[in-house]
Amino acid sequence: MQLEAKNISFGYSKSKKIIDNLSIRIPSGERTALIGPSGCGKSTLAKILAGYIKPDRGEVLFEGKPLPAKTYCPVQLIYQHPEKSINPRWKMRRTLNEAWKPEEGFIKKIGIEPEWMNRYPAELSGGEMQRFSIARALGPETRFILADEITTMLDVITQAQIWDLMLSVVRERNLGLFVVTHSEELAKQICNNIVYFEDLMK
Repeated sequence: MQLEAKNISFGYSKSKKIIDNLSIRIPSGERTALIGPSGCGKSTLAKILAGYIKPDRGEVLFEGKPLPAKTYCPVQLIYQHPEKSINPRWKMRRTLNEAWKPEEGFIKKIGIEPEWMNRYPAELSGGEMQRFSIARALGPETRFILADEITTMLDVITQAQIWDLMLSVVRERNLGLFVVTHSEELAKQICNNIVYFEDLMK
């Protein structure tokens, strides 16, 4: 089982390609980090791999087939800024249950306090919201997690807590993990394979 991008090209304008003829394979159960400077196209690639952006050329395949368009996608993307993927008008219980309805034991494992469920996003901290984003992405049909700088904006203690719980679930369920980061130190701590964006573009 693997997630694969084949000969991907994409640009926000016709005159400049952010991604040009890029290919990458991510096996299930492997923890791969993608390292590159800010603005190089890492986040764009993550959105393409998750099916949120359609490439100008090339294709994304999961188990040799295109990502499903109308059913639950086995490839889930977690953003750096959780507030961008959460409806500010919904209470957190509705946000979480929109994707699937996790059991209380799972919610506790992710570190979500019961009282948070009845709050709005504006009433939570960044770390608290990110826990909901992680829980929402870890539905039973998920096979790959794409983590785009998910702890960059958080304090050091919260960063460690988030990665501890993420790695625990990834190992337990043998999920593929693709970590987008500019930090080589973080990549070495949590991943067993490191890829440099500039090398993919050669």
